[in-house]
Amino acid sequence: MKGNMFTTKKAGLITKLLVCILLAYTAYMLINMQGRIRSVNEEVIGLNQQVEAQIQRNAALAEAIENSSDENHKMDVAREKLGLVVPGEKVFEIAD
Repeated sequence: MKGNMFTTKKAGLITKLLVCILLAYTAYMLINMQGRIRSVNEEVIGLNQQVEAQIQRNAALAEAIENSSDENHKMDVAREKLGLVVPGEKVFEIAD
């Protein structure tokens, strides 16, 4: 009878040890997963910002395409980008 009780205590101790190991492993995996989730969320925020910036660039390009046949727009671009002037026009540069 004494031998049977010893194996029952030993089996109970092994079960408790296995449960503790399993709980520790589960806690480790949860902490690890939270870190991964945080990292992915930060990446999603960055990608959303890139998408918004690209949407704004696309809108600006679409507007430029719409106005590409407008003579006033062509003259504005020539002045701003190329520094061209209409004959007889005077350019004043303001120095800081």
